Amino acid sequence: MNTLSKEDMVLVPGGTLITNTPEEGRALAITMARHTIHNIQPDADILACGRRMYSVNPDSLILASQVVAMEFQTIAAANNYWRARYY
Repeated sequence: MNTLSKEDMVLVPGGTLITNTPEEGRALAITMARHTIHNIQPDADILACGRRMYSVNPDSLILASQVVAMEFQTIAAANNYWRARYY
């Protein structure tokens, strides 16, 4: 088994959902979604095999973007939608 690194397995990179900007929040959401997949399937070789199938499947890509959107909603709420910094 080609196990991913411990860094790739951290569910909340940096240990916080607080970000300075919405752009940073979106990047964190993408990273968190990827780390969730890594925790579900920690074998890098199996992930690579599956990528060939889902990367060309529109339904799979839409579902992946929905996961990122849910992560972003959580991050946005944790950051009070960045109102304190922008308004």
